[in-house]
Amino acid sequence: MSNNEIKPPLWLLLELTHKCPLECAYCYNQLDFANTKDFMTKEDWFRVLEESREMGAVQLGISGGEPLLNKDIVEIVQKASDLKFYTNLITSGVGGEVGILKKLKDAGLKTVQLGIQSHDENTMTLITNNKTAYRDKIAFAKEVKALGLQLIVNTCITRQNIHQIGEIIEFCDALDANYLEIANIQYYGWALENVDAVLPTKEQLDKAMEVTNHYREERKDMKVFFVVPDYYATRPKACMNGWGSTFLTINPDGVALPCNTANTLPLDFPNVKDHSIEYIWEESESFNYFRGDKWMNPTCRTCPEKEKDFGGCRCQAFALTKDMHEADPVCDKSSYHGVVKKIVETAIKSDKTPLYRNKQNSLHFIKSNPSL
Repeated sequence: MSNNEIKPPLWLLLELTHKCPLECAYCYNQLDFANTKDFMTKEDWFRVLEESREMGAVQLGISGGEPLLNKDIVEIVQKASDLKFYTNLITSGVGGEVGILKKLKDAGLKTVQLGIQSHDENTMTLITNNKTAYRDKIAFAKEVKALGLQLIVNTCITRQNIHQIGEIIEFCDALDANYLEIANIQYYGWALENVDAVLPTKEQLDKAMEVTNHYREERKDMKVFFVVPDYYATRPKACMNGWGSTFLTINPDGVALPCNTANTLPLDFPNVKDHSIEYIWEESESFNYFRGDKWMNPTCRTCPEKEKDFGGCRCQAFALTKDMHEADPVCDKSSYHGVVKKIVETAIKSDKTPLYRNKQNSLHFIKSNPSL
């Protein structure tokens, strides 16, 4: 693909740290996150913002881990606001210093996306493995609204909370959330490691959708989105709107990625400490690798839907087939679609308990996989 055909990145995501006070078993962070260090300085983040904005990026997500744990977050938001980014904080609402929200609003923050796993304190403690998460999140949500910021609640759905969909919707409505995203999790990283412990059944998902649709029909004050899970689909999603087309992620050690989990692939991704954003986006081999259709195997290249789904998710293809060029196995045209069916069959019969996403478990994974 020539440089003239490459559109600029529109959505920039800064993963300020992979440290997090929660231990959710569905986290998309890579299993070996303990190897990722916070090497980016405030000045490094500033340069990324300046160069990305110059290229045309307009939306900024500030994420982690838990981004509130980064001591420079207020200055980073201020810098982004000065550059006219629309700023979104993606947070657990746990671990920030007292008064941090007011400082972020004064710096120009526009929207807060807050993860709330349940209306029930015991369920939230089970999912997050954090005893104060429920109290902290509710207080955080109330402060967001008191400051006049837009509140988006993200609820990741697992076997542990899917039966509570109706109560969760009402709970978020009572918090005066502007939007609720009911996100059936995508199975990468810790979620894939825990698929036997967290994957709901098709019947549970159908019921959850029914409850969601009932709310949509009866109430209009809070918009509710329902993200359908891959493993019960027959066609893949257009992951990140196509590889290297819209989204640019920078992780805590400066590695640039076309999606949050791309560093699970056997590609060499560039670091913003060594290269400009323009070079990374337009010239680097890894960002160009899956642009266009030359990389596709015949199944995808000859498919009339290839311009719609771009062959599906490369990370999922690699995770399930060990070949990142394969069609996404979610697609029933894939010769590996049976792998997904087998995972579902095994998972819904399993009574495994989740393996929490924490440093100890990450270090154990690293020790067990010395090639990483």
